[in-house]
Amino acid sequence: MSQLESKTGKLDVWILLIYICLMIIGWLSVFATGYREGPVGIFDFSMAYGRQTLWIITSVIMGLAILLIDSRVIPRASFGIYIGILVMLLLVLVLGSVISGNRAWIDLGGGVKLQPSEFAKFGTALFISKYLSIPGVRFSNTKNRNTMIGIVLFPILLVMLQKDTGSAIVFASFMLLFYRVGMPGFIIFLVFYTVALFVATLLIKQIVLILVLFGVFALLIYFAREKRQMIIRYLIMFFASAIFIVSVNYIFGRVLQPHQKDRINVLIGKEYDPKGSAFNVNQSLIAIGSGGFSGKGFLQGTQTKYNFVPEQTTDFIFCTIGEQWGFAGSSIVVLLYVFLLIRLIIIAEKQRSEFSRYYIYAVAGIFFMHFFINIGMTIAVVPVIGIPLPLVSYGGSSLWAFTLMLFTVLKLNLHRNSVL
Repeated sequence: MSQLESKTGKLDVWILLIYICLMIIGWLSVFATGYREGPVGIFDFSMAYGRQTLWIITSVIMGLAILLIDSRVIPRASFGIYIGILVMLLLVLVLGSVISGNRAWIDLGGGVKLQPSEFAKFGTALFISKYLSIPGVRFSNTKNRNTMIGIVLFPILLVMLQKDTGSAIVFASFMLLFYRVGMPGFIIFLVFYTVALFVATLLIKQIVLILVLFGVFALLIYFAREKRQMIIRYLIMFFASAIFIVSVNYIFGRVLQPHQKDRINVLIGKEYDPKGSAFNVNQSLIAIGSGGFSGKGFLQGTQTKYNFVPEQTTDFIFCTIGEQWGFAGSSIVVLLYVFLLIRLIIIAEKQRSEFSRYYIYAVAGIFFMHFFINIGMTIAVVPVIGIPLPLVSYGGSSLWAFTLMLFTVLKLNLHRNSVL
């Protein structure tokens, strides 16, 4: 028996159960949106729920295959997987099919389309974890830090060229991993500060906002008058903020796509078009609100059953859950994700292998970003971006990618006492 085999632990049952529960919830929700009176076949591939059945079966087979491989293969194959994903992203730009304005799919024939951007997150998580686990690599080292940023930036740029902004934004989830390996919390603060400043500039006159910031930073400088470095930092932040405020109108008017501007305007209340850009969100809110506390019951959701909600099997599938199962059912789904995220962080800290620990943190960040943005846009907390709810939304690429991520976590955790 090898040293690796002698350190094998038990499969994490909690993560496996959550995985199964979310897939079942997803299938039931997809079934509810496409159900019609008459004979029903779960393998009817002309219906979304029939195709989702196939995606689930293939995902389970894929997951079992991962559990059977040698754990040491995973870090060794990380670079090859990453390069393979980049090649696929490049192929999409040349051979990809255009759906909803995005050239993000490769047509495999027979109605099957593959979305490489979903797998790009998995490949990036593997390779960045492998790089970070190299002895001597530190976030504080400029060369190391630039390499980390480059590893994440390459797939982002390729995904942006596909006009798939939603998938590109998800890569910001790697900040959780970077924070774990030493990135200052101040950088995360700057990200949120920049977003808040962007929104504030759209709502408030530029001169007023600059004067308010001048007053705030003047107070900060006064209280830090004996700390020269802090004063310099505050001055840089103020002037950088002022320049950014002046630039916002240009960014908003010239850089963002029309549909992106419409969604932001709807979210912040500057625009209201109930039959246009606000339609999706309004119908989603109506569906969720009509569910009340306990919901209308399975197959009884009128908003989703009669297709009032666009993209109700994918981006807006959470409103199907809200309408049928109400606040109670929605809360259970949210709690499943929260428990999954907590469980991932707990087992990440138990890993002896740095590669395993970093990879699990990366997966936790990806799941959180998808969970937060998807549910947030269905309840009008964030702009409509268009990313799936993990393991619940309809689609083979999404389900396969999240299955790869989670079962790789399960496999690595089986050898948490080993150094891979």
